[in-house]
Amino acid sequence: MATATNDKTSLEDGSSRQSTVEQTTKPLSRFTRWYRSPLFNVIIVGFISFTQPGIWNALNNTGAGGQQEPYLVNGANSLTFGIMVFGCSLFGILSNKIGIKTVLIIGTLGYAPYSASLYVNNRYGTEWFVLFGGVTCGIAASALWASEGAIALGYADVKDRGKFTGIWLGLRELGQLIGASIQLSLNVKTQNRGKVGYTTYLILIALQCLGLPLALLISRPEKVIRPDGTKLAVPAKTKVSVKDEFRKIWALFKRREMYLLVPIMVGFQWNGTYLGIYMTKYFSVRSRTLGALTSGVAATFANIFWGWFYDLQVFRRPTLAKICWFFFVVLMLGTFGWQVANEKLYGSSNPRVTLDWDNPGFGRGFASMVILRFLNESHYMFVYWLIGAFFDDLPTLSLAVGIMRSFESLGSCIAFGIGASKVSPMVNLIIAFAMFGLTIPATSGVVFLVPERPVHVRKVEDDATSEMETKPVVVAKTAEAIDGPRA
Repeated sequence: MATATNDKTSLEDGSSRQSTVEQTTKPLSRFTRWYRSPLFNVIIVGFISFTQPGIWNALNNTGAGGQQEPYLVNGANSLTFGIMVFGCSLFGILSNKIGIKTVLIIGTLGYAPYSASLYVNNRYGTEWFVLFGGVTCGIAASALWASEGAIALGYADVKDRGKFTGIWLGLRELGQLIGASIQLSLNVKTQNRGKVGYTTYLILIALQCLGLPLALLISRPEKVIRPDGTKLAVPAKTKVSVKDEFRKIWALFKRREMYLLVPIMVGFQWNGTYLGIYMTKYFSVRSRTLGALTSGVAATFANIFWGWFYDLQVFRRPTLAKICWFFFVVLMLGTFGWQVANEKLYGSSNPRVTLDWDNPGFGRGFASMVILRFLNESHYMFVYWLIGAFFDDLPTLSLAVGIMRSFESLGSCIAFGIGASKVSPMVNLIIAFAMFGLTIPATSGVVFLVPERPVHVRKVEDDATSEMETKPVVVAKTAEAIDGPRA
């Protein structure tokens, strides 16, 4: 009787304490809900991308980082992407070990030294610093590439992933737009071929230094609050070894939808190296900076349009994937054919052609470049939308983005390596054309695998593990029911 009384008293005390806790818990403020929302975090990731790869793209899209000759910069870029081949997957694993925010912070530390090396080379002719900057950029980009895409896809609900990917990549292109506008204003009177003025780099380096304080504003996954008030589904932290994470990344890579995406990640951006050489060889300095600006406008339009289009829900996801891929293939092959004709015309001209907006025939050579930039960004959006269409949980998305970024880096490493070897622009273009052709069969296979809803891989794995653990208990109980208890 005394025991029952004590139990009742303890229950009442527990209820009283719980009631007190509930009463003292304050509702979240509107500011907190906004600060912790997926949208706010994706916007911040977009601004980080604007200050880091966005500025890098602004320099790169002037042709050879704004230098007069493309070979040293292409060599440094090849070194950068060579590091990223292994670094992206490694940081994808580390995202699940040390936290995705920590990896993102690391990703903001290496871009500014690379831009500084271009300034020193432009002004004083120092070459070793450019290669050192390529190393720091490779390490930082590995971390940034592995984390930013996972945040943009993983923090968003499935129905918002097209829009959030568009915001992330669109803000990245804002870096190119602002950087290119600055370059154009500083070089608008330079009608001859050559290199951009060194004051260009100082402004862009200052913008890149903003990446670190922005990264500190990102919320960790467990603190993210979605618009309906629910928390982001984050698996409970367990002591999983790096070896186990490597096993998971290998198991993920063996899935058909992953390994069939490898060719397009390796091959679809090869023309970016060619375009850098093309701009350097045939365009005046001010036309190159205009090219960087219009490329940014084209890429931003691609991000906004496709981000809106992918979330329209007019078509089922499998149908949408097929329609978009067919559109990209037809337009890309046609534009490549146009560019081959341009390259043959300009490459065989005597005297050597200099395309400037004051000269006749400028529009033909300029328009094909802008269309290729638009299609490159459209492919980028498409591939990451596909990854978001296949997988739902943040740990799997971190690994998947790491794998894809590694193979993207492999393609860029080889492409920039070829660009640094002083082969003719036509050879470079033909290689890019052939590489895109090789991506068509495998990617066509992927679009036929797109499901209506993505798979929560970790939940499936956990359910399978739980089922395996409960099976012996069920069998033992069944045997006991039939045979009776054993002595």
